[in-house]
This record gives sequence, structure tokens and C-alpha cells, in this order.
Amino acid sequence: MFWKNVQRKYALTDHGVKNIQKGTLWTVIVNLVVICGMGILYKLMSGFMDTLTKGSPLPSLLLFIGVTALFLVISYTVHLQQYRATYGLVYGEVKDVRIGLAERLRRLPLGYFGKHDLADLTETLMGDVNRLEHVWSHCLSYLYGSAISTAIIAAGMLAYDWRMALACLWGVPVAFGLLFGSRKVYKKRSEENKKSAVRVADGIQETLENIREIRATNQENRFLEELNEKIDRNEKIMRKGELTIGIFVNLASVIMRLGVATTILTGTSLILGGKVDFMVLFMFLLAITRIYAPFDQALALIAEMFVSQVSANRLQEVHDTPTAEGTEVFMPKGHDIEFRNVSFAYDNQEVLSGVSFTAKEGEVTALVGPSGSGKSTCARVAARLWDVDKGSVLVGGVDISGVDPEVLLSDYSMVFQDVVLFDDTVMENIRLGKYGATDEEVLAAAKAANCDEFVEKLPNGYATPIGENGAKLSGGERQRISIARALLKDAPIVLLDEATASLDVENETKVQGALSRLLTGKTVLVIAHRMRTVEAADKIVVLADGKVAEEGSPAELLKKEDGLFRRMTKLQSAGAEWSI
Repeated sequence: MFWKNVQRKYALTDHGVKNIQKGTLWTVIVNLVVICGMGILYKLMSGFMDTLTKGSPLPSLLLFIGVTALFLVISYTVHLQQYRATYGLVYGEVKDVRIGLAERLRRLPLGYFGKHDLADLTETLMGDVNRLEHVWSHCLSYLYGSAISTAIIAAGMLAYDWRMALACLWGVPVAFGLLFGSRKVYKKRSEENKKSAVRVADGIQETLENIREIRATNQENRFLEELNEKIDRNEKIMRKGELTIGIFVNLASVIMRLGVATTILTGTSLILGGKVDFMVLFMFLLAITRIYAPFDQALALIAEMFVSQVSANRLQEVHDTPTAEGTEVFMPKGHDIEFRNVSFAYDNQEVLSGVSFTAKEGEVTALVGPSGSGKSTCARVAARLWDVDKGSVLVGGVDISGVDPEVLLSDYSMVFQDVVLFDDTVMENIRLGKYGATDEEVLAAAKAANCDEFVEKLPNGYATPIGENGAKLSGGERQRISIARALLKDAPIVLLDEATASLDVENETKVQGALSRLLTGKTVLVIAHRMRTVEAADKIVVLADGKVAEEGSPAELLKKEDGLFRRMTKLQSAGAEWSI
């Protein structure tokens, strides 16, 4: 039970908590071996004192050398094992935790990312794990090991002479009691520091991402002033936190060190009273140096453990968030997408309310409507990027809420207006659509998506790196790579989010030609903002205020005198005739 609490409290993996247990065990052994070394020194000094005071023969030098050599070998061996258990093994925990976090994030519903910005998640993956790495490797094993070994040593000291033992040890519980009593202060300072650090990271990221807009509006000075203010505030909060921690740690260290004075005073008093001899005082002074040495480090470490609790809670919050689960068997009867009385809300604000329609296999179904009507949300719940609050979405008669998202998405291809590309070659960006695809398959998909035209002009053709998010390509070129991915995947369901809305006429024509090859025979769900792009759709579903306002073929909807689709079409036609 204790180790389960430790595992959760410090966001450890199952393997990681076993490593902490090993580190604790070897720390106990190391501390006990070192105290045995103190015993060897005590025996040697005791022998010399007996020679001086009682005329006893000197201890055997050869025996002393042999015992010392054996002690050094044992000490080296146990210290090496301790190092491996506390550092070597724990460093692997960092890799496991980061991979585990990435896997967890990969399986979380999309709604989670709507509540956490990129800077916050980056701080969790990098900053929080880094802080906990030091706690895992330097703090936990040393602290628990020191506590256990000190308890064992203290029991021996109390059995030998309880008066001297109390004089040595009273400062330890008082010092740690002071630190534990100040945990709330540490936590408050740590939370302030973490929030401030995230604000700085968020400010830097925002500035870099929007540098073009900042320069275009001559706002460099204002943004830099705001960023500098965040950095200065973070520095002030960090200094305040460090000062608070320093005061308590140093005060606890001073209190614990008072045990040396009380040991000397108590020992001197007992020697003068004839109750103990000088060698007893010498033995306790040797022991106290070994007891205080690990606790000197532990005092600073325990403060760091308190501070790290905020980071551990942030990691644990990711692990506690429910993932989107489901069966790994998905065998639909066809690929019709059916919405049955679907409702969905963001942060208690309803976006979809009782939506029902069917997108049939082999047909193009267009979702149209005013901004905020729920078009994009329908596409996302159709692919189970979010789970619906009420109702159900069925594909081929199978409720997708019971299907593992990764299994489900193997039947989906998505082409969105905002294309995401990686800083890699054209070839590898297209290959992302189908893991393990051959070069021939990639090139065939690229040709079908009309990529050949612009790739031939690149320095190294398909082996040319395209920069971060395809920075070296135009919007139309990036869009065609996205379509090539979808063609390569060749999934039976295609989701399109106005893939040609931001393109010029020439590129739009080329992209539409590529799309026509992609959509043949598939279940197609199109999000449309321009009415002319859905003229050839088989079915149109018009959304308004999160509800289905009307549905039917384009010809049917255009005949409705007071229909929303007809009114939107007229408004866009009138807007197209506007000129300066």
C-alpha cells in the first residue's frame, strides 16, 4: 500500500517504483556498511587508547589492514550497486514516462486538447518530467533509505546508551517536522512558479507563431514588452520561491546540527559523572557524522520533493483522464454513416442538438450552414475524434462509440483546409498515409494527386525536404500532398473540410481533379462554406444552431422558397458580383 501511494504521488510507472525500491534497499546497505567502517575506526582508536592507558598490546596491524581492505572492497561494491539502482535504472524511467505520456496523449479524446494549449503540454512532457527525474534519481531512494538505515542505527544507539542516543538524534525529527509543516507554503510557491513558467512559454510560442502578423501591424514593441514583463514576473516568483525554501531548509539544518552540541554536552557531563568513558563519546560523535551526512542532503531533497508535487500532479492528471477505448474488431455492413439524435456540448455549451441524417456509401453528402452551426463538430464526431453526449453515430450499422478509435480511423481518410506537414521529404510526407507503403505506391498516389507538376521543379524531386509544416511549398502544393496521403490510404470513408476554400482558381481546379479520383465509390462527408462547391453533391444537410434545418438534393433545396440553403446561395451569388 505504501509503495502504491508513492507510485501515484510521484507519477511513477510500475517499473519505476520497483527501481525506487531497489535504490532504497541499496541506500540502506550503503549506510549500514559505512557505519560499520565507523565501527572499525572506533575499534582501532579503542585499541590505541587501551595501549596508552592500560598498557595493552597494540592491535595487529596486519589484521587491521586486512579488515580495512575488505571493508573498502565491500564499500566499493555496494556503492556501485547503489549508483546503478538510483541513477542508472532511474534514468531509464524518464524515457518510459515520456513514451507513456505520449501514448496516453495519443489515446485521449480531442476535447482534452481543447482545454490545454501546446505550451502547457510541452511543459508537462519536458519541464515536469525533468523536475521529477531529479526527484526519482536523487531524492526518493536516498530519503527512504536514509530513514530506514537511521532507524536501524538509532535502535542500536538507544540499546547501547539511550541518553547519548537522544542527545544525538533529537534534532532529526524536529528538523523534518519543520519541513513537513511547511509543505503548504512550498506547494503554493511551486504552483505560482509553474503557472508563471507556462505563461512565459506560452508567450514565447505565441510571439514566434504570429511573428508575421506582429510585424505587419507594427506591434513588435508591444509584444516584446508584454513578453519581457512575463519573464520578469517569472524571475521574481522564482526568487521568492527559492528564498522561502532556503529559509526553511537552512533553519532545519541548523536545528539538526544542534545535535552535535547536545551530544558533546551530554557526553562531557556523563564522563565527568563517571558514567561513560571518552571512547563512548568518541563513538557517538563518529556515528552522528554518518547520521547527519545523508540527512543534510535529505533536507534539501525533501524540500524538492514537496515542490515537485505540482509537477507530479500535472503528470497524474494526464494519466487520470479517461481515454477513448473500444473493441479492436470493426466489421461494418457497408460504410453508411448514420447520425441518430446526436447531441454534443463543449464545456456545457450545446453545439449539436438532436441531429439525425444519413450519409450513404457511394454518395457525396455535404454539410452546409452558417458559422457555428456545428458542421465541423459533425465531422469530428463522425470519426470519433470526440464522443457524443447523447444519441449515436453508426457506420455500417455499428455504433462507433464501442470501437477503438485507432481501429475505426483505419477506415477514414481526412483532407482538411489546414494541412499539417512534417519537416521531411515530399516522399515521406505522402507515405504517412499508409505505413510501410512502397515507393511505387507513394509515387502512384502522388501522380493521381497531380503532385508531379510541382515536385519536378524541386531540387531533389520527391527527396526534397519541404521545411517545417511545408513552409517551402504553396497552399495548393501542400493541399495536393494531403490528398496524395488520402489516395495512398484508400479508405472507404472520406471527410473533407473545404479543402479548396483558400486556393486560387488554377490550384483549385487541379485539387478538384485530384479529389474526383479520391472520392469515387466512397462515403464522402464534405464540410462546405461556398455553395457552388456542393452543386454536384448527392445530398445536402443544412445545419442551423446545431440542428438539421433541412436536407435533400441541391435541386430540391433550391426549389424551397423560404429555405435556408436557397437564401445562402443567393447571398453568396450577390457577394460574388461585388466589386471595388
